[in-house]
Amino acid sequence: MSDVTADPRFAAGRAAPRRRLRLSWSDPTFRAIVWQVLIVGLVGLVLWYLVRNTNQNLAARHIATGFGFLDRVAGIPIGETLVPYNPAVNTYGRALIVGVLNTLKVAVVGIVLATLLGTVIGIGRLSSNWLLSKLTAFYVETLRDIPLLLQLLFWYTVLQGLPAPRQAIRLGEVFLSNRGIKVPLLEIQSAHEWAFLAFVIGLVATVLWNRRAARQQAATGVRPRVWPVAIGLLIGLPLVVWAVLGAPLTFEVPVLRGFNFQGGGTLSPEYFALLLGLVTYTAAYIAEIVRSGIQAVPQGQWEAAGALGLRSGMVLRKVILPQALRVIVPPMTSQYLNLTKNSSLAVAIGYQDIVSIANTTLNQTGQAIEGIAVIMAVYLTISLSISLFMNWYNAHIALVER
Repeated sequence: MSDVTADPRFAAGRAAPRRRLRLSWSDPTFRAIVWQVLIVGLVGLVLWYLVRNTNQNLAARHIATGFGFLDRVAGIPIGETLVPYNPAVNTYGRALIVGVLNTLKVAVVGIVLATLLGTVIGIGRLSSNWLLSKLTAFYVETLRDIPLLLQLLFWYTVLQGLPAPRQAIRLGEVFLSNRGIKVPLLEIQSAHEWAFLAFVIGLVATVLWNRRAARQQAATGVRPRVWPVAIGLLIGLPLVVWAVLGAPLTFEVPVLRGFNFQGGGTLSPEYFALLLGLVTYTAAYIAEIVRSGIQAVPQGQWEAAGALGLRSGMVLRKVILPQALRVIVPPMTSQYLNLTKNSSLAVAIGYQDIVSIANTTLNQTGQAIEGIAVIMAVYLTISLSISLFMNWYNAHIALVER
């Protein structure tokens, strides 16, 4: 073996020496640990005091605590539900679940519609057509300056001003009255369930095919077409399954009987007014986010795409919007959260969401702290779910350094 030793200056991958913790106030690590322990202890002490003081006050007033009331019969009438509910049989826990589902029904549908409407209006603000640009600008500036509660009351008043069911406005098989909007309802049969299952399978297969196309493009520079496969899997496959099983297509049409309509589906005035107000109000903010995101893309991208002979619509879809999404997604998350939390204003127009049902529950049971805790937990869970999904999507579309 050679007696020559390697020069330590040229040794690769040498780890930096670890600093030893010194029990001295001059050591920054020691100071950081002490401050963290003190702050955590102070927060814990405050929480302990609040819990102890609350328990003492509740005990002095002989107010029961806990969530045992959730197993008691509710007796709360709820106008519209997504799951079966009988106030004479079901519990407060079931009623709160109905409230959560009603909140989600507004939030999910509202987010989708507000995104579509806001994107169209945001693009319209950048249009070279003077009339379209000014109309969309007027929409944005007007709706953003009117409080949302006033807009909800306005739409609810408009819907309540519709004629009675006997004089309902008829649009084909759709009827507009002060009892709500009655629409034909598809009668679900086994063929529809199998067709939906085929759609889900086709969606999964489309995602896998898109990933395979991306890998092939990265390896060869040639990307196989995805849209023909997507159309075949998402539309063709469910249609084939539906046709093989007999292609049933029967609608339950609303019929006027007595003083109201029977059959079909119903959009109550409360739900439709809430949805309309939230969508139009939030879309005004989303439009500005979309407009600013598009304008954040350098003008050279438009010019380069135009030099290749691409049409303006193709440039917007294929070049500008994919880059603008990286600017649009983060503030869009805030608007989705705002729409979800603003749905709590439903109590002002009589729509029974989680806030309305929880308020009724705590008034009947006296469990105010538990009722407020349920509301906070529901909105916290929904907000965190939206944030996690949007953060995942933002990371998915982020630029990756090569």
